[in-house]
Amino acid sequence: MTTTTGKTRRLRWILPAVLILAWLALAGAGGPFAGKLTDVQSNDNTTFLPESAEATEVARLQAGFQDTDFVPAIVVAQRDSGITPSDSAFLADNTESLAGAEGFGPQFSPPIPSEDGRALQMFVPVDSTGEIKDSVAELRDALADAPDGLSVYVTGPAGTAADLSSAFGGIDGLLILVAGAVVMLILVVVYRSPILPFVVIFSALFALVLASLLVYVLADAGAITLNGQSQGILFILVFGAATDYALLLVARFREELRSTEDNYAAMRTAWRATLEPVAASAGTVIAGVLCLLLSDLNSNRGLGPVAAIGIAASFAASMTFLPAALVLIGRAAFWPRRPEYTGKVDIEAEHGWWAKLATRIGRSPRKFWVGSTLVLILFALFLPQFKASGIAQSDTFLFEADSSAGQKVLTEHFNAGNGSPAVIIAAEGSLDAVRSAADVPGVESVSVVTEGGAPMVVDGRVALEATLSDPADSLAAEDTVERLRESVHAVDGADALVGGPTATDLDTKTTATHDRNLIIPVVTLVVFLILCLLLRSLLAPLLLMGTVILSFAATLGVSSIVFNHILGFPGADPVVPLFAFVFLVALGIDYNIFLMTRAREEALRIGTRPGVLRALTVTGGVITSAGVVLAATFSALAVIPLIFLAQLAFIVAFGVLLDALLVRSLLVPALVHDIGPRVWWPSALAKRPEPADEEPEKVTA
Repeated sequence: MTTTTGKTRRLRWILPAVLILAWLALAGAGGPFAGKLTDVQSNDNTTFLPESAEATEVARLQAGFQDTDFVPAIVVAQRDSGITPSDSAFLADNTESLAGAEGFGPQFSPPIPSEDGRALQMFVPVDSTGEIKDSVAELRDALADAPDGLSVYVTGPAGTAADLSSAFGGIDGLLILVAGAVVMLILVVVYRSPILPFVVIFSALFALVLASLLVYVLADAGAITLNGQSQGILFILVFGAATDYALLLVARFREELRSTEDNYAAMRTAWRATLEPVAASAGTVIAGVLCLLLSDLNSNRGLGPVAAIGIAASFAASMTFLPAALVLIGRAAFWPRRPEYTGKVDIEAEHGWWAKLATRIGRSPRKFWVGSTLVLILFALFLPQFKASGIAQSDTFLFEADSSAGQKVLTEHFNAGNGSPAVIIAAEGSLDAVRSAADVPGVESVSVVTEGGAPMVVDGRVALEATLSDPADSLAAEDTVERLRESVHAVDGADALVGGPTATDLDTKTTATHDRNLIIPVVTLVVFLILCLLLRSLLAPLLLMGTVILSFAATLGVSSIVFNHILGFPGADPVVPLFAFVFLVALGIDYNIFLMTRAREEALRIGTRPGVLRALTVTGGVITSAGVVLAATFSALAVIPLIFLAQLAFIVAFGVLLDALLVRSLLVPALVHDIGPRVWWPSALAKRPEPADEEPEKVTA
């Protein structure tokens, strides 16, 4: 008996110690990969489109007509008083040494003056197979010492791509620093302990190491597509989810330490009680984000497995490293407010504010759920104002990017579409008809790609370039491409296709809209089925999904007010509501899972109505803290100066807070209390009689 007890005691510290050492070894081996993720990123729009997209087909055919390994950078210079000969000489002389150098094409155009004589432009081919950002930086450095009064910018497709890469530069260190600092601050406030926040942060960091290692290996092998947006979302998801799961486990562990003297026994009970809701939560998010695999847009499809890996890593670290560390540290983790062993849990003393709220809901449940629903409906009325039809690429940046400033100068003094024409590929015999059909509003001029003075023919096809009168990245240019396609497609026998930078942007937005309309219903169905399996009910999942969808609509309504009237954003990409829905439904349902799994556990013992009130009492604080943490971590995405991520940060942060503070704290418990046992229909629990209603609103231990 003594030997067995000794072995058990040794196992109680050996097993946690082995788990911690394993995570430390993993961190040592995989840590560097978090900083290497930028090496396997792809931020080129053309790589995001499906093979079936018209712009993709044109890009493939265009390779036979010209060297598609180069993308144009447009150098544009402006002097308000008028361009001088020395200004032209400055551009030509300072770029001469770059022609044919590594990262650049062999020939640059000469400086071309504008009709008003106040600007110059020149076209510089940049090697797209190399680091565009480095080449553009070299070009900008060469032109940095401009004469007084001359403003010089580098814009065009290469300039925009370089500015996008710069916006994502340092994303790994910056996001980790901001998210880590925010989470640490919140945890210190929540736990009032200098030790526990570090344990939770280390758990999140280990999860990030594991996720980064797996994502790097898969992206490097070409199995998934990683871009800067996906990497930023990965970092935030891991920090937010790992901290949320930690909060739930730590709260249950502290609760058990009051009724159990032994650390190991307390953790065993807490771990078993936490495993099901955390696993269900992680599984719901993973299933939700994997629905993005149905996307035709490669960037969306790539985010699915990237996010799923992040959530799985968060679950693994939270349910292995964290409990191991807490067992070894024990009550000291909560110093100076160590939970004392009392043999029982005093619910009202431990959760006073939430106990009072639960009591009030128990007295007037209908008042709470009707009032909460009306607030959500009021917010949702502004949903039609949410503009998600797309924005110009120059509006992507939240700062005055060099490429955006250059595009404004280019638009003011030149044909705005110069350097980024729409490309038309058509049958040789239809050249004249297609050229005539291409003369639509918004097209400034149409030229034929020639060779030796004659139209160049490749496999029986010819190529034309249509210079647009609007900037290539503008919504007006996209409208022109739509007119252009409609006109040339109507030419019999031409088999005409329209591509180019503007068509690529247009096809990306069209595909994103298709993805949104397909994936949102699929995510809804998948999450609903998971809830049915978890709660052994049909009515409860139906009600929960209804509250989350209403919360999502309310969030977009509020977001439309903020974006349109406060921040003055020009609009949003179609992918914004898709990502927002996936994350809000998958993450928002988490808090309902945490609440309702505990409510079902308590309902089996004390009945549905007192059970849901007790569930609210004991989970209210931890779930609210989890919501605040997740909202704060998603807000960290706003440090990346791109409108897409700023919008996603606000939508998810506000939506999570709305769900945690209103939907889960008031609407759901009040609704469940009002409905009573029938909420578990058709399970047997729906038929179980409630205890005598002597004082059902009183929350007791």
